[in-house]
Order: sequence, then structure tokens, then C-alpha cells
Amino acid sequence: MKKISGYLRLMRPANIVTSVADVLAGIAISGVLSSALFTEAYILPIVLLCFSTAFLYAGGVVFNDVFDAELDKIERPERAIPSGLISVKNAAILGSLQLVLGIVLAAVVGAIPALLAVLITVFALVYNKWGKHHDLMGPLNMGICRGLNLLLGISILTSALNQWYLLSIIPVIYIYSITMISRGEVHGGSRINLYIASLLYVSVISAILYWAFMLDRWQWALVFLIPFSWMIFTPLIKAIKDPVGKNIGKAVKAGVISLILMDAAWAATFSSFYLALLIVCLLPLSLYLAKLFAVT
Repeated sequence: MKKISGYLRLMRPANIVTSVADVLAGIAISGVLSSALFTEAYILPIVLLCFSTAFLYAGGVVFNDVFDAELDKIERPERAIPSGLISVKNAAILGSLQLVLGIVLAAVVGAIPALLAVLITVFALVYNKWGKHHDLMGPLNMGICRGLNLLLGISILTSALNQWYLLSIIPVIYIYSITMISRGEVHGGSRINLYIASLLYVSVISAILYWAFMLDRWQWALVFLIPFSWMIFTPLIKAIKDPVGKNIGKAVKAGVISLILMDAAWAATFSSFYLALLIVCLLPLSLYLAKLFAVT
């Protein structure tokens, strides 16, 4: 049981749930769930893309710990690898299998989803090995992974990518903010970074609201954007007042899990309120898993 728990800790289960929410949001944006387009033929691709992103995310975060094995002996000795519970070799094998499986499942859906899965894999590995050590490129690198994840969902309908690909910039900005905040998770952070993250958060909310107003769905989007704003800003304001590692860690955790509410806002804007509610149902699951396993 300890081994199983160790492998689960490596995979960050609470975060995996948020990646599935990203893909569901992308599928909502694509329009295939509208009454005019939806057929039973889309059910299997939806399931495959959800499992694809789950394996891609799991594999990416496993390699995060593989590449950080030596550093974690000093900074986070309680993690599965530095504690000796899981070997670096076994973790690398697990991560490799998950990434390959994620690509294969996307390939079953189509060539473009497969290409996006490959890009997600490449950017995740680049971030884990090199990107995280760069103040500017690291957060951008991680943001691109999430942007590509949204595109993975949209790619269920190829023509939708041509229309909505620029929306992927929004999760890039959001994850850039979270990654910037996380830089101070171990030793404490800079208030300047936290203020910049606050402004970027506001820009993300404004962008979603813009599309909600454009599509005359702002009332439904607000149902999810209001709790989303509360969930991300409450711990961030506390971290700004006292930027110690503990407070910053809570701000990062809230930022990651709140992605589900942001994805629900996307669904309410581009698809239906009921799909948004379905995505929100992932939030209690992610919160529960976050109590059992670390998010960062």
C-alpha cells in the first residue's frame, strides 16, 4: 500500500482532475456538444481525450519529480523519490508509459489531437528538465502546456481550431501567473511577483467575461466566475500580506484547483449551463484528492 500511495503521490491526482476539466472546456468551445452537432459518434472521442490528458498530465508531473530527485533530497525529502519509497528508474518508467499512452489515445481520435499530445509531452519534459530554472521562460513554458491542453479538447472538431485557437492564450496567462507565484513556495516569495500575478488574474477573468458578453451568456458565466475569483484571490491576498512559503503554497494550490471553475465558465459561455455544472462536479473530487495528495 505504501508503494501504491507513493506512485499516486507522484502523479498528483487532484491536478489530473483539472486537466480533464480543461479538455472538457475545450470540447465545449468546439461546439460538438450543441444539439445541432452532437451525435453518439462523439462519445468515444470525448472519453479518449479525457483519458489522454489524464495520462499526459500524470506522466508530466512524474517526470517533474524524476528530474528534481537530487534537489528534493534537500528541499522536499518527504516526496516519494527522495524518501526512498520509489526509485528514480521506476518513476521514469511509469512516466514514460503514461506519456506514450496519452499520445496513443489522442492518436485514436485523429492526427491533430496526436500532434497536440506530442507537443504537450515535449513542452512538459522541456519544462521539467530546463524551463523551471528560468524566471521568464519557465512560467511561459508551463502555461503553454495548459494552453495546448485546452486545444486538445477543441481539436475534437478540427474546424473549430481555426476559429478558437487564440483562446489558448488565456490559460497560458493564467498558468504563467500560478507558476510565477509558486517560485516562492519553498523559501517565501516576492510581493512584486504576487502583485503582477493579481493583475494577470484580472486579465484572465476580463477575457472570459468579454466572450461571455459577446455571446450573450454573461449571466451564466458569472455563476462560475464569481466563486472562481473568490477562490483564487482569497489566498493570494493573504500571501501578499505575508509572503511566506506556507501562504504562497496555499495560493498555488487554490490557483490550480480553481481551474475547474474557470473551465466551467468556458463551458457556460460556449456550450450549456448543464455541461458547466458537470465540470463543477469535478471540483469536490479534486478538493478531496488535494487533501490526500500534494498538489505541488
